Amino acid sequence: MTPAGTAATPARNAPGPAADATGPDSPVPDAPDQVPVHAEPERAARLEAALGDPFDPGNPHGHPALLRADLARQAPEATEELLTAAGLSAEFVPHGLGGRLTGLEELARVLRPVFRRDLALGYGFGITSLFAASAVWTGGDRRQQRELAGVLLGGGRAAIVHRELAHANAVLRDEVSARPRPDGGWLLSGRKDVVLNAHRADAFVLYGRTSEGYGSRSHSVFLLGPGQPGSGEVRRLGRVEMPGMRGAHFSGLQLADAALPGGALVGAVGDGVSLALRSFQLSHCLIPGTVLAGVEGVLRLAVRAATEDRADGQPVRRWHSVLAGVFADLLACDAMAVTGMRAMSLLPEQSYLLGAAVKYTMPGLLREDLEELATVLGGRGFDGGPLYGSFQKLVRDLPVAGLGHAGTAVCQAVLVPQLPVLARTAWFRTAEPPADLFRPGAPLPPLDHRRLAHSGADDLLTAVLVGAAGRLRARGGRGPLENALASLADSFVAELHRLRERCAALGPSTAFEPQAVTLVDRYALVLAAAAVLGVWEGRAGTGDFLEDPAWAVAALHRIACRLGAQVPELPAQVTSALLGEVLERYRTGRSLDLYGTALAG
Repeated sequence: MTPAGTAATPARNAPGPAADATGPDSPVPDAPDQVPVHAEPERAARLEAALGDPFDPGNPHGHPALLRADLARQAPEATEELLTAAGLSAEFVPHGLGGRLTGLEELARVLRPVFRRDLALGYGFGITSLFAASAVWTGGDRRQQRELAGVLLGGGRAAIVHRELAHANAVLRDEVSARPRPDGGWLLSGRKDVVLNAHRADAFVLYGRTSEGYGSRSHSVFLLGPGQPGSGEVRRLGRVEMPGMRGAHFSGLQLADAALPGGALVGAVGDGVSLALRSFQLSHCLIPGTVLAGVEGVLRLAVRAATEDRADGQPVRRWHSVLAGVFADLLACDAMAVTGMRAMSLLPEQSYLLGAAVKYTMPGLLREDLEELATVLGGRGFDGGPLYGSFQKLVRDLPVAGLGHAGTAVCQAVLVPQLPVLARTAWFRTAEPPADLFRPGAPLPPLDHRRLAHSGADDLLTAVLVGAAGRLRARGGRGPLENALASLADSFVAELHRLRERCAALGPSTAFEPQAVTLVDRYALVLAAAAVLGVWEGRAGTGDFLEDPAWAVAALHRIACRLGAQVPELPAQVTSALLGEVLERYRTGRSLDLYGTALAG
């Protein structure tokens, strides 16, 4: 490659199947009665400590240094050196290939210390290497996998060159074409103007058009590794400045008859769309599951703003419901993201729709939360200084990070056509998944990319919704909070009944009419409610905050309001319980997600 500027259903309590990276299936061990959800993976704790207090003005990895780098549109070199020394790229390589990747949930927890400080750093340093490599982990042969693993384990980066989509942002426009050579190789030509890390990538995973048609067999995947191409030109173009993620480096890539051997083809000719659908579901859950850490950081800023100069350390009353409500939303979003990530390991053949629903639902919820927190921050929200400047930076970065309109439309295109099928065959019929799906931090079988599918006849979360509502309904001796939770659960079951009736009536010609889009919006919110109920039930007997029904009541109440459901006022103790937990975690330096783990500052 030439330098810059020159010429990738079992029963509820039954253990799920496991798949070793190279060996046969083996059963998942039963989860212990009490899973220490607060126990951070050791690598995550070390990285959090190494990155240090983000508000320390002398910390080279703190907010002041990161904001200066963002203003200068530069990557924070000192922090990238720290991440390189920590071997973060090994987190993106499966364990069977010499890396540390065994599951998405643990990976997300390792990455959250980075994303909590700087979303652009999390992307720019290398999470996109995983998104590129996942097609090779999913459909590549052993030689290709070892070649790409060697690049990443050696500290290199991989970049992904997407295929063009009809509903595209700058990253998705334009594409590369590939035509066969007589010797069995390929000639690649085309141009992409916006590729993250194109200027320093050691390998490219390219989705190239190999058919003039526009069906599911129109594209293929190619691995362009070190030392390639054999002839022709791969030209790295100049940098493209983006409105957000200003420290990340986007630039163009142009190929002119770049000659690749036959062994560069990943999978078979025409596998590109299938590999994209199978492998992109990893990013559908992982992106929201890591970006959430940045929004969590804004909630901490809002707590700081609401309590500073207050002698009693309590925010004024008008901010109680905002802080408690956003906290409930974050827990709901985390429940949905973590459930999706755990499904990739536990039930990979059934995780496809759940992953799309996570990516479809969470961006809107997180944006709404940022808008609410902006009211608490007030004028501080416009401060570009070291204390509050990360808020505006996150607002700029989120759309560029794939949480904008184009990413939502892609997931919408996945979900809408499935609604009639789910309504007729799955809802109220699917058996509940293993309980381990809803136990954050519980042991998981290794993630096996090869088992990821882009189909599935079951709907895991609606089954849990129906089951949990029934168990709440049957429980005797309930207190006011459990009564409220049971009522809310029943309201979501009633919504699912209405959805079944309306979605079953959809036909192929109406699938993308406005009514279908409205229905998928409602369906995705029902899934979010189901994830909350699943995680709440999964914490029974642990004695931690997540066992308290208050957070689940608050989360379901807010989701029900978004659906326009008639819901009673929240019991007074709900806001009080959530606010108390937020303030306690803020004062003791613990994260405001499901895990409540120790932070460096």
